[in-house]
Amino acid sequence: MAGMTIASSFAFSDKLAQWLLNSIELDAAALHVGRYCGPWRASTAGRALASFHLVLAGDCYLHIAGEAPIHLRARDGVFLTRDVPHFLSPSSDPAAPIARQPMQTLSVPAAPKDTANAGLACGFFSFSGALGPLVIGSFPDVLVCRSDEPSLAHTAALFDLILAEAGDPERPSPLIARLVELLFFYLIRHAARQETLGAGILALAQRGEFMALLDRMLASPGDDWSIARMAQAANMSRAAFCKHFTEAGGIPPAQFLLRLRMRLASQRLGAGDSVEQAAGHVGYQSYAAFTRAFKRVVGEQPGAYRRHGRDVRA
Repeated sequence: MAGMTIASSFAFSDKLAQWLLNSIELDAAALHVGRYCGPWRASTAGRALASFHLVLAGDCYLHIAGEAPIHLRARDGVFLTRDVPHFLSPSSDPAAPIARQPMQTLSVPAAPKDTANAGLACGFFSFSGALGPLVIGSFPDVLVCRSDEPSLAHTAALFDLILAEAGDPERPSPLIARLVELLFFYLIRHAARQETLGAGILALAQRGEFMALLDRMLASPGDDWSIARMAQAANMSRAAFCKHFTEAGGIPPAQFLLRLRMRLASQRLGAGDSVEQAAGHVGYQSYAAFTRAFKRVVGEQPGAYRRHGRDVRA
C-alpha cells in the first residue's frame, strides 16, 4: 500500500476487521468430531453450504479437483467458503483405495498416531446480515489456517479447547461451534493482512485509494455521500472511481453505500435506538424512505427488527 508503513497498514486492516466482526453474523454448526482410522475419506460437499475441517490430531490431505493436494497437520484447519467438491483422506493420492470406516471417539490425550489416523472436527457455517454477501465475496474458495504461521500462532489454543470438548462423535458439544466461529474471525484478520482477497469490502481496504474513503464512510455514514463526493475523497474522476470501485468491491458504490448504511442502522436498532434515531444516523430524514430501503436490504421492517432485538435482549 503506497505511502503507508507496515504498522499503519496493519492498524487499518485490524480496525476494519474489528468492525466487520461486529457487522457480520456467523453461525457455525459442528457436524461430527472424532477420529478416522484406516483408508478413510471425509467430505462436507454437496449441501450448498460453506464448511470447515479442523485437524485436531494426526494429519491428512485435502483433495480438490484440478488442484494439488494440501497437506494438513494437527492444529491446521480449512474453511471452504463455497460448496467446493472436495474430500479429505490419509493419502496424498486422490485415487488411493478407501473403505467405509466408522468415526471413533477422539480421546484426550490423543491415541497413538499412525499413518492413517486423524482426529477431525467437521461442520458447516453461514453468514447473515446486510454485508454478508460483501464479506463472503472477499474470500477465496479455500482458506487454510496454519497455527505455525506467526500471525496465527495463538489459534493453537482454540484447537486444544476444541479437542478438550471432543466426546460423542455424532453429537458434538455446542461449545465447539462457538470456538470454530472465534477461529474463523482470527482468520479474517489474517486474510486482511495478507492482501490476498478478491472482490468485497476487505478487498476495497487493500486498495490505497479507497482506504481513507472507507474510513470516513464508516465514521460518518449519514453524510451526503454522493458519487461525486466519494470520487473526490478517493482523488479520482467520477468515471474512474465508479469503474475501479466496482471492480474491487464487486458492486457499484451506491449499492455498497446502501448496504453499509442499512447494516449500521440495524446495529443501532439492535442496540435500542428508535427507528427515527437509526434513520437519522445513516442520513435518512424520511421515515418512509428509510423503511423502504431497510426492508429491501435487510428483508424486514425496521420496527419489527427493533422489536425482535428487544425481545432477544429481554
